[in-house]
Formats: sequence, C-alpha cells, structure tokens
Amino acid sequence: MKIHHIRNATAIVTLGEHRLLVDPMLAKAGAFPGFKMFGGGRRRNPLVELPPGTDEALAQVTGVLVTHEHPDHFDAPALAWIKHRRLPVWANRVDAASLAGKGLDVHELQTGALGMTVEVVRSRHGRGLLGWLMGPVAGYFLAHPDEPSVYLTGDSVLTDNVIDAVRRLQPDVIVAPAGAANMGLGGDILFSVDELVKLIAMASGEVVLNHLEALDHCPTTRRDLRARLRHEGLAGRVHVPEDGEVIEFEGRHRAVLPTIHEGGAGVRPGLQKWVTARFAGT
Repeated sequence: MKIHHIRNATAIVTLGEHRLLVDPMLAKAGAFPGFKMFGGGRRRNPLVELPPGTDEALAQVTGVLVTHEHPDHFDAPALAWIKHRRLPVWANRVDAASLAGKGLDVHELQTGALGMTVEVVRSRHGRGLLGWLMGPVAGYFLAHPDEPSVYLTGDSVLTDNVIDAVRRLQPDVIVAPAGAANMGLGGDILFSVDELVKLIAMASGEVVLNHLEALDHCPTTRRDLRARLRHEGLAGRVHVPEDGEVIEFEGRHRAVLPTIHEGGAGVRPGLQKWVTARFAGT
C-alpha cells in the first residue's frame, strides 16, 4: 500500500490495482474564503498550492473516495476534474445521493466494494451544536486481501465510536486529521493534539497524520506536532508527511478480518447537508 499525501486531507491511496484519490481539494491557493470565523487569523484557503508532481500523480488515479462534502474535501475544481476523467466515485450512503445529483458515477461504499472488506464508521465533526451543524460524516476501514488494512477516520473528534473501531478492527494503518481545526467558537472540530496522543497510543499499527498547514482554521504545525510525539515516545510509528510525500507500507493485513458492522453512516442528511453543499460551491 502507498499513501501519496497531496495536501490537507487529499491523498492518493494505492491498494492493489486501485489508485484512489481521497477527498480531493484541487483549488488553487486562496480560491475560497477562510474558515476561521472568530478570534482573528482568517485567511483565504487553501493556504498553499498543490505540490509539484500533482498532475502526474493524478493522471494515474482509477477512482475517487469521498468521506464528506465539505469544500476542503471535495471542491468545484475536483468536481470538474472527476467529470472530465469520468472516474467512479465511492461514498457513504449520506453523500452518495448528493454526489450522484452532480452528474457523477457514484457507488455506495460498503463491504465487497472495490473487492475489499469495508466498514463505514460514523464519526462526529465536533461537539454539541457545532458538531451537529457540521453535518453527518464518516470514516472508512478498507482491507484489501493483499495489502495492509487502512482506517481513514475522516474529519472527527475522538468519540466512543472511533475508539471502538480502532480496537475492534485493528487497522494496520490509521490516517487521521491533525490540524485541531477550530473556527474560533464552539471548540475543536477535529482531534485535539491530546486526543491524537490517545488515538496513537491505542493503535496497533502505524499512523499517518494529515490536515496540516493548509487551512486557516488549523493552527497545529508539523514542527510542534512532531515535537509532542517525540515527547510522548510515539514518533517511531507515526508519519507526519510533507505535501507531495509518498509513504509505502509492506505486507498484508496482520490478523483475521474482524466482524464488520454494516450501515455505519445510515443517518439521513438534514438541513446541514444543504448548507454545506451550497458553501462548497459544487
């Protein structure tokens, strides 16, 4: 398995014959408004351009995986690029109908999809009212028969559901957002650094941290994060990639495949879904 980190949450994950573009934000730097609403520091997003070599890497993509439709995970340039390439898109039940309405070839991600064992794991993009306003989100556990398994947590805080998935599924690799995103009101809407330490400590395999230094509401830096991980004695099995970096993982899933829980994102989209889709401009 290879994870080619592009920028923010955007990556190309190679699993067997599949080269899956995950959560594509392909806009040029400064293309859309900042997300930091209160407390200062608001800048236009994305903060940085796509890294060199991105076009060549994108040319190899065979399909697209979307965890949710917020604009830093699926934007208008990504929509146009996917349509031009006529690529299949895989999404959870909540997002599939909305994405299909945009003229895409959409498939619901469930076990057996892509020839893999799959579980959709419900997550929560913040707490309280703000978490509700962010809408329903999910992560994905993918186990290809010839590759290490991977759990893409999607945008989340540390919930009992996420903890259960890590302990029950025992993924070989976890990919998690590390930006500690905060819009200035309502608390963090991604794992705090303390929550990341807990997540990594309970993980049985390696961890890749993303969502860093690309958005105005994500204050955590790679430098500070690496220092904290060294302090906690966790740096040895954690990757904090630079934009454009490729990480390779060898072997096959280490354990007997777990019992998969179906229907992990079976909630109905509400008003928040409409609002975020309009904000995304797709």
